[in-house]
Amino acid sequence: MTAPSEIPSLPRSERKPLYVQVVTQPALHGCWAVNISESGIGLIATPKGPREGPREGEELEMAFTLPDSRARIRVRGVVRWRHDPAERDEGAVTTALGVSFQSFEGSDGVTLKRYLLDHQLYVAVVHAEESELRGLREALESHVRLRFVKSAEDVDTLLGRGDISALLVCGRDEARAIALVERLASRRAEADPSGAGPASDLSPRILYCAPAVPSRLVELFNQGKIFRALTPPFEPVALRQAVLQASRELGLRTEQRRAALELERNLLRERAREAPRLAPGANVADEPGFRSRVMRQVLEMVRVAAPHRVAVLLQGETGTGKEVLARVIHRLSGRSNQPLVVQDCGALTETLLESELFGHVKGAFTGAVADHPGLFVLADGGTIFLDEIENTTPNLQSKLLRVLESGDVRPVGGTQIRRVDVRIIAASNRDLSEEVRAGRFRSDLFYRLNSFTIDLPPLRERPEDVLDLARYFLAHFNRTLRRTALGLSAEAEQLLLAARWPGNVRELRNCMERAVLLCGDGELVTRRHLPPALVGSVDGMRQQARMTGLGSGSGSLRERLEQMEKEIIREALERHGGVVRRAAAALEMDPVTLGRRVRRHGLLTRES
Repeated sequence: MTAPSEIPSLPRSERKPLYVQVVTQPALHGCWAVNISESGIGLIATPKGPREGPREGEELEMAFTLPDSRARIRVRGVVRWRHDPAERDEGAVTTALGVSFQSFEGSDGVTLKRYLLDHQLYVAVVHAEESELRGLREALESHVRLRFVKSAEDVDTLLGRGDISALLVCGRDEARAIALVERLASRRAEADPSGAGPASDLSPRILYCAPAVPSRLVELFNQGKIFRALTPPFEPVALRQAVLQASRELGLRTEQRRAALELERNLLRERAREAPRLAPGANVADEPGFRSRVMRQVLEMVRVAAPHRVAVLLQGETGTGKEVLARVIHRLSGRSNQPLVVQDCGALTETLLESELFGHVKGAFTGAVADHPGLFVLADGGTIFLDEIENTTPNLQSKLLRVLESGDVRPVGGTQIRRVDVRIIAASNRDLSEEVRAGRFRSDLFYRLNSFTIDLPPLRERPEDVLDLARYFLAHFNRTLRRTALGLSAEAEQLLLAARWPGNVRELRNCMERAVLLCGDGELVTRRHLPPALVGSVDGMRQQARMTGLGSGSGSLRERLEQMEKEIIREALERHGGVVRRAAAALEMDPVTLGRRVRRHGLLTRES
C-alpha cells in the first residue's frame, strides 16, 4: 500500500455537485457524496467510531446511483485524504474524505463521464399555478433544468434524487407555502441539530415566490429557512439571477466546507509529524498472475509498448486476462490519468456498435432523440480497449482503420468530423492472421493492429501462477463475501495444479468463489469444495496416465514398478491431506521410509 504522502497528484477535473448516498466497503456509516468529477469523488460521513471505514492510502469499493438515469455506478478508489474531528461529541460527528477513482466495473466509467458531460443545474418548482408556468420557463429553461411538482410528498421524492440545487416555492396560497418551508426546515433540524453539519450544506436553497407579509419573510430569512424572497409577478432577469445565485451558492458552500476540512487535516498532519512513510507501491511483476517466467516475458513486451502511442493487439484464449493486461498497458502509459474505455465488440449488433463507438446525432435513426457522444470522443486523450475485435464487420473495420490512421471520428447521421487522440488496444481470442486468410477480417486493419502483438499464454502453460492466483482470489472473496476460508489444503493445491483450465484465469476465479462460499468458518479449501467437473477431470487424466504408463508394456520392469509405487503413494497422500504420518499408517509403512520415498518421487507433502 502506498503512503498517503506518496500518492501522486492527479490533474483536477471540474467538480459537479452530487448529493446521493454512497455504499462503501469497508462500510462507512451515513456516507454521502458532495461532489464528483471524472477523477474522484468528495464524501462526507458520520462514522460510529473513529476507526470505522478506510484510512488514508487504503482502497475502498463504492456504489451509488446517478440521478435522472438511475444508473448504478460501481467503482474502486483510494482514499487520498481523510479528516476526522479531533474531539467527538455526544452527537454525530462529520468525517470528510477525498477519494480518487482507480477502476470502474464494466462500462460504469463511461456512464459517469456521460453524466458529467450532460450535467446541468436542476431546480425544483412546487405549487406553481398555470399562470406562472410560462414566465418560469421563459426565464429559466435555457439556464437550468426545471422539475415541476404539485404536492409536498412529491417534493420529498424529488429532493431525494440528490441533484436539486434550488427549490422555488410558488403559488398564491400563503399558508400552504409557509407550511412547506417550515416542514423542510424542521426536517433539516432533525437531521442536523447544530445547523452546521452536512444536512445544512446539502440542502437545496429555497426561494420563496409566494405571497407573505414582509415581517414573516424577514423572520424566515433571519432563521435561515429561505435563501431569498421574490414578490410576484416575477421580473425574468431578477428571477434568473436569484436562481443561479442560489444554485451556485450551494456548490460553493459545499466546496468551502470540503476545503476547510482538508486544510484542517493538513495542518494536523504537519503538527503531528507522525505518519510513517511506507515503501512505494509494488511493481506490476509482483502482482498475482505475473510472476511466472512466461508472464514476465509478456510484461517486458508491455513495458516496451506502453509509453508509445502504438496500437497493441492482444491475442490469447478466452479468460487469459486480456482486459487486465490492457489496463496494465494503460496504467504504465503517459495516459494513465485519462480515461480507459472498454467495449466488447461481440456484445452488440453492427448498427448499435457503430453508434456506441462513433456516436450519433439527433434524428439519425428511430429512437435517436438526442446527440450521443461515442466512446472514441469519451476516450479522447486516453485509451480505448476493443475486446473480441474479430466479431466486427468489414464495414465497421474500415471505419476503425480510418480512426487509427487519421484520428477522425464522424457520428452516425452527422456531417461534422471530430479529431480525437485515442490509443487503441485490441484483443482477440482467435488468431487474426487465420481470420484474414479466411476472408473474415480486413487485412489492412490487421496489419495496422499487428504492429505490436502480444500473445497471452493459457493458464495451463504457466502453472507457477495457479496457486498464486488461487490464494489471491481466496483472499478477495473472503473480503467481498465476508467469509473466513483459512486457505488451501495440500490436496486442493495438487488438484488445482493438475487441472487443465480450459476457461483459464476466469475459470479459476469462479472455482475459488464457489470454494469460499462452501467453506465453513476457519476451514481449509479441500477436494469437496472444488467443482465436481474439475475434480472428475483431474481424476480422469490421472487414471488415463496410470493406465498408459502401467499397461502399455513400455519400459523395464523396474521403471514400471517405480511408477506404480509413485501412484500408490500419491493416492495415499491425497486421501490424507498430504500428511506423511497418516499416509504411512494407512500403507502400514514406517513414516521415515515413506518420507524418503516421497522425496525421491518429488511428491508434495505436509509434515503433520
